[in-house]
Amino acid sequence: MKKTRNKNGLALIELIIAMIVTSIVLTAVVTLACALDTVSDVTNETSKNQAQIRFAALRVSELIRHCRLICSATGDDLAVWRADDDNDGQISISELVYIECGSARDHLRFCDFPSSNNTAINISAIGSFESDWWSAYSSEANYTEMIPECSNVQFGFDVLAPQSRFVTISFDVVENGIARQCQINATLRGWAGNLLDEGGNIVSDDD
Repeated sequence: MKKTRNKNGLALIELIIAMIVTSIVLTAVVTLACALDTVSDVTNETSKNQAQIRFAALRVSELIRHCRLICSATGDDLAVWRADDDNDGQISISELVYIECGSARDHLRFCDFPSSNNTAINISAIGSFESDWWSAYSSEANYTEMIPECSNVQFGFDVLAPQSRFVTISFDVVENGIARQCQINATLRGWAGNLLDEGGNIVSDDD
């Protein structure tokens, strides 16, 4: 009888020990899986942010490098004379592109205008994007998101527009709960300063 009881007692203890060991192993496995999932999420967020920043840097650099002039800079945006598509030496609404961050300075996007209106626009008439001055020339604006979520966007220049030849755009992006500062630098290669009069406006070849 005693032997049977001892065997039953040992079997119960062994079962309890086995359950404890199994619980410890399962807890470790679940903890490891959660940790790997968190690392994966962090890696995905970092990769996404880096891809957006690379894309924005490439697009902004190309736009500034090949544009004709920085026409206006209000602090919340800058207006760029992208190209002289009709070779008339004048700015039209379809040739303008804004790099805009909004009054909250919490995003970075391009705004351009699909319009066939070829009316010449003086630089002095070009205002901030949010003022809607452009609605007299185009009924709508197209938006291209560069960086949809950032903060503290700042525009910097070597000199004031339209004399600017060098542009810096800085902004903060949050990664893993930490704000990281980023910067995009670009230099105009085909600056059309020869078209400017003493007042900073564009004059045509016939003037």
